[in-house]
Amino acid sequence: MPESDKSLDVFGIKPVSAAINTVAKATTAAAGAFLSRICLPAAEEFGLLLRDKVSSWRAQNALAIATRAEELFLKLPNANNRHAHPRIVGAVIDHGSWADEDDIRSMWAGLLATACTESGKSQENLIYVNLLAQLTSSQVRILAFACNEATKFKSETGLLLSQHFAATLDQIKSASGTTDIYTLDLEIDSLRGLGLLDLQSGLSTHTNQDTLLTPSAMGLQLYVRSQGHIGSPVEYFSL
Repeated sequence: MPESDKSLDVFGIKPVSAAINTVAKATTAAAGAFLSRICLPAAEEFGLLLRDKVSSWRAQNALAIATRAEELFLKLPNANNRHAHPRIVGAVIDHGSWADEDDIRSMWAGLLATACTESGKSQENLIYVNLLAQLTSSQVRILAFACNEATKFKSETGLLLSQHFAATLDQIKSASGTTDIYTLDLEIDSLRGLGLLDLQSGLSTHTNQDTLLTPSAMGLQLYVRSQGHIGSPVEYFSL
């Protein structure tokens, strides 16, 4: 290390800092390479985001999403021939980069990975992107809880549906990470309004009754697609 640098490195941390920067640059380059692979225009936008110091926090979140998305992408059949529509990739980076919680970023990554098709023209996931962009963190956890715990079945037309699912208030508080009853009521009503829970779902006005949290067909599809699954939702739950 040059003498001029040593004089400023009182605690001897510059080598550590340099090593961290090297790892960060390598990870960023890998994420950028993945985005270039599936959608060059989106990779260029990602690069601009990373260079924007004001957006450094968002850039790290976008980086985490891209890294996780690549892991899911590589598990898809015929991955080398899959590409994503720029509109979807741009929307995922734009909305998902505001998420700083691992479970939420993982769902964004799932939507990014499953947006990749052999034609590269599918915009189907844009529907799911727009839905996820409207959800709070606790709403995402409520939906995931309902989708995992409810009893699912395959309808005569082949759709994945759920039987009526009820949970105690304590279970919902634990799953959502929210204890305020007014916030929970608002968030469940909003999930119902978005069509992710069925119309009968909502907090009970009686303390001795469970709350209906039945996921709708669309809610189940959103959840499955955000887990990185491109097949039928029925197959995901092994029905």
